[in-house]
Amino acid sequence: MVTYVIGRVTKNHDPDWLGEYLEKIEPLLLRHGAKVLCRSFAVEKFEGTESPPAAVVLIEFPSAEHAHAWYQDEDYGPLIRLRQSGSETEIELLG
Repeated sequence: MVTYVIGRVTKNHDPDWLGEYLEKIEPLLLRHGAKVLCRSFAVEKFEGTESPPAAVVLIEFPSAEHAHAWYQDEDYGPLIRLRQSGSETEIELLG
């Protein structure tokens, strides 16, 4: 069953991580059958009291198993650390 991952950059302390991350994440997502449905760096808040995130991404996976395999892929570990070195993020699986 198709599942989705939402990633939200809640704080971006140092944007230097972004270029390398975006370059290397695409092939990794493709390897796990994923498709980026939306990526936005201009988030507008309609409701709520929290500040809008600096960026949001919505990724479609063929299944929750594919999403878990992507997140646990040994090639993703360095990218997670890279992302975390310059930002605070929330990653959620919608199943």
